Amino acid sequence: MHQIKTESMEDTMRLGEKLALLLKKGDVITLEGELGAGKTTFTKGIAKGLGVVQSLSSPTFTIIKEYKGTLPLYHMDAYRLEHSEEDLGFDEYFHGNGVSVVEWAQFILEFLPNERLDVRIEYLNEHQRLFTLSPRGKHFENVAEELKS
Repeated sequence: MHQIKTESMEDTMRLGEKLALLLKKGDVITLEGELGAGKTTFTKGIAKGLGVVQSLSSPTFTIIKEYKGTLPLYHMDAYRLEHSEEDLGFDEYFHGNGVSVVEWAQFILEFLPNERLDVRIEYLNEHQRLFTLSPRGKHFENVAEELKS
């Protein structure tokens, strides 16, 4: 487990950008945190780091939004799937040519790959956030170590 504190919204975006540069196709990042913790801001940073030029918004009503970048970005919000057994073809995303960022991943645990980076974002105050990175697999151990440096 690794912890990183950000001091501002811009800092949170920069952390996302830095993470994006360490990712490869098929990587899955899960995000956990209260409303307003910074999940979408962090994902916007990842998108920017992947060269996405489209405006990114939370996929609450569509479940999955796709963005074109140096690697495709699949932004998912599994909140509406809490009591659903439905597989929306997650394997195609998780083992595809892009990077998947999953909010509310606890609702689709059975579909998630074993190797992934679980990220918990805690709201400390108006500006500060605490990121707790739980890497699953050697690749993500290396990513987490690199992010801390």
